[in-house]
Amino acid sequence: MLKVNNIEVVYNRVILVLKGISLEVPEGQIVALLGANGAGKTTTLKAITGLLETQNGELKNGSIEFLGKAIHTFDPDRIVNLGITMVPEGRKIFEDLTVMENLLIGAHTRPDRKRIKKDADKIFDYFPVLAERKNQLAIFLSGGEQQMLVIGRALMSKPKLMMLDEPSLGLAPLLVKDIFQIIRKINQEEKTSILLIEQNARMALHFSQYGYIMENGKIVLDGACQSLMENQDVREFYLGLSDEAEKKSYAEVKHYKRRKRWLS
Repeated sequence: MLKVNNIEVVYNRVILVLKGISLEVPEGQIVALLGANGAGKTTTLKAITGLLETQNGELKNGSIEFLGKAIHTFDPDRIVNLGITMVPEGRKIFEDLTVMENLLIGAHTRPDRKRIKKDADKIFDYFPVLAERKNQLAIFLSGGEQQMLVIGRALMSKPKLMMLDEPSLGLAPLLVKDIFQIIRKINQEEKTSILLIEQNARMALHFSQYGYIMENGKIVLDGACQSLMENQDVREFYLGLSDEAEKKSYAEVKHYKRRKRWLS
């Protein structure tokens, strides 16, 4: 469904942020994109959605294809109309609008106005707490409820591909599990492909079929999620697990992180 082919992104004409990124999201799958802060994950999403110019970014090399069509020269509104939507980091809600009005804004590009109310009801099925608060101003929702709202708003555009940037950020552990279960349900019931950026690597790999790991603007490792969870280096640096009983010094860890695994 989505193919990102060896893209390079530069900010302010001099700062090379993405250094030849390639990844794929097959139709109907959940794909995780993992990495530390500053690795280039959000920049990758902005390249896909055409939003680089909002931060003086530019796609210098490579291409992006969606459903077999090159889209890297398209404006953001055209990309949305093709069926790609993004849930940004930080729960960007319209605080002075009600829950229902936020959802309706998500459907503003749709021509099938008669189905919008029905689809809003389906969002309330996924998130019953939003139904209870549909006439309430969004600013009064809790952090978890706001996250539900932005996911619901994105779904209102009937996307073929939904990209989520840190959906678990700042949420309590029990609520994180609920959010991920709903993401899986959306993937299965709506047939929506998902590209997931997430700091909670354990949860992301558990709910995804395939994963990519980024460091310093490059993909350093990729594979089926089960194989990534069994990889010694992924277990230690992203899952917080180690098969070695002896602790390492900070210097040893730095050396260990530069091992040939990221270059092979």
